[in-house]
Parts: sequence; C-alpha cells; structure tokens
Amino acid sequence: QVQLVESGGGLVQPGGSLRLSCAASGSIFRIYDMGWDRQAPGKQRELVAVINSGGRTNYADSVKGRFTISRDNAKNTVYLQMNSLKPEDTAVYYCNADHQNSGSSVLVNYWGQGTQVIVSS
Repeated sequence: QVQLVESGGGLVQPGGSLRLSCAASGSIFRIYDMGWDRQAPGKQRELVAVINSGGRTNYADSVKGRFTISRDNAKNTVYLQMNSLKPEDTAVYYCNADHQNSGSSVLVNYWGQGTQVIVSS
C-alpha cells in the first residue's frame, strides 16, 4: 500500500501564492505520473497538473502560467506552486500517483485525502 499526504493548503488573498506538497510513503516500488486535481463546491473534479517521472508536465488551461508542478523523485514528493491565485481557484486539491508494485506490471492509482485552498479577500 502507498499513502499520499498533502499539506500546504489554506486561506490566501487574491493575487497571493501557496505551495502544496504531497509526500508518498509506504511500500513504494516505482512511481510514474504524479499530479494534482481539484474539486470546487458543486463542480466536478478536474485535472490541474501532472508530471511524469522524467519531469514532463501538463497543465489545465485555467492554470497555465500561474501554477508550476514539480517533483523530487528521491523524496517521492510532488509540489504545486500556485501564484496569482484567483477566487475561482478555491477548491479541495487532491494529489495522486500511479504506482507499480514490485513484481507486477499493473499501475495502481493512489489518492491523497485532499487539502483545502480558499482564495478570498
């Protein structure tokens, strides 16, 4: 089993910044893609950003140029630097990771418990 624990959420004013972290722990063999999704009240969960093990990234159009995803493979940790935050960025942010267990070719997708981000004046 792999556990993902997010941190770094909170309340920030519009135009401000936050940095989210998500650390994976447990029986880790190999982690492939890591990413962040978010879910705002009354809305469907949406992809925010994803990064593969080689560092290639992909972003939702709504966050391009404002958010930066990065990872530290040695620490099994993914980060989301969020700048120029807007009220519409308010949501619960979830990290996720695709993990390959030792001796298996199957990838299992794990999710964290979520961290709340509120952008408000």
